[in-house]
Amino acid sequence: MRWDSNQYLKFERERTQPSIDLTEHIRLQDVRRVLDIGCGPGNSTRVLKDRFPQADILGIDRSAEMVEAARKMHPDLRFGVLDAGSQLGDLTPGFDVVFSNACIQWIPDHPRLLREMLGLLRPGGVLAVQTPMNYEEPIHQIITETVMRADWKDAFPQPRVFYNLEQNAYVDLLTELSAAFTVWQTTYFHILPNHAAILEWYRGTGLRPYLSTLPKECIPAFEQEIFAQIVARYPKQKNGEVIFRFPRFFFTATAR
Repeated sequence: MRWDSNQYLKFERERTQPSIDLTEHIRLQDVRRVLDIGCGPGNSTRVLKDRFPQADILGIDRSAEMVEAARKMHPDLRFGVLDAGSQLGDLTPGFDVVFSNACIQWIPDHPRLLREMLGLLRPGGVLAVQTPMNYEEPIHQIITETVMRADWKDAFPQPRVFYNLEQNAYVDLLTELSAAFTVWQTTYFHILPNHAAILEWYRGTGLRPYLSTLPKECIPAFEQEIFAQIVARYPKQKNGEVIFRFPRFFFTATAR
C-alpha cells in the first residue's frame, strides 16, 4: 500500500497533537537516544526533538514515501526505512525512549511487538505509545459497513485487519513485561469546517487500504457512498461546522 504524505499532512496540527500530549508523559531527565517507530512524514520526530533537544533521535517507517517526505521536511533529523513488524531486531538496543504514535494498529501480534519494543530500551527506559481506538465512532462503522455490502465486497477480498487488542489485554501485557506503566484514553473533539473534511481526513489513513485496491474509475462512486453516510451521521453545528470525535488510547511503560 502506497502512502501519501501530502494527504496525511492536510491535518498536520490535529494529527500531531497526540504526539505532543504523549511526550509530556515521558518523565525521564537524561535522554540521549530516542527511537520514533512509525514516524510518517516526521511530524512526531520533530515533536520529540523539541522535547529532547540534546538527544540523538532516529525516526523509522516502513513507507519509503513517508521517509522521503520526512527527510525533505526535516533535513536536520535522521530517518530510515524499516518495517517495525519484522525488523526491530536489526536495531541496536539501549534507547532511552521508544516512541510510537498512531502506528501499532497496522502491525500484527502485539504481545510480540511490545516485547520487542521494550527490549530495545535500556533498564529504566520508557516506551510511549498512542494508538487510535475509534471503532465505535460513526466513520469507522460507515467504512466497515460499506466495504461489506454486496456492491463492494468482491472488490475487497482482503479487508483491512485491525490489530489493536482490547484495552484490558494491554494492561495484562504491560503488567507482565514492564516494571511500571500508565494507561489512559483521550477523546479529541476536532472541529472541522464541513463533512467533506472528514472524508479528506480518512483519505490519508483509514481509507488508504481500500482506495489503493480499487480501480481508479471506481473510487468516485465508493467515496460518494461513504460521504453520503458521513452527512447522515455527523450533525452540523449551528455555524455549519462538524464535530469529529476521535478516541485514542495511550500508554507509557518502564523497562526492567
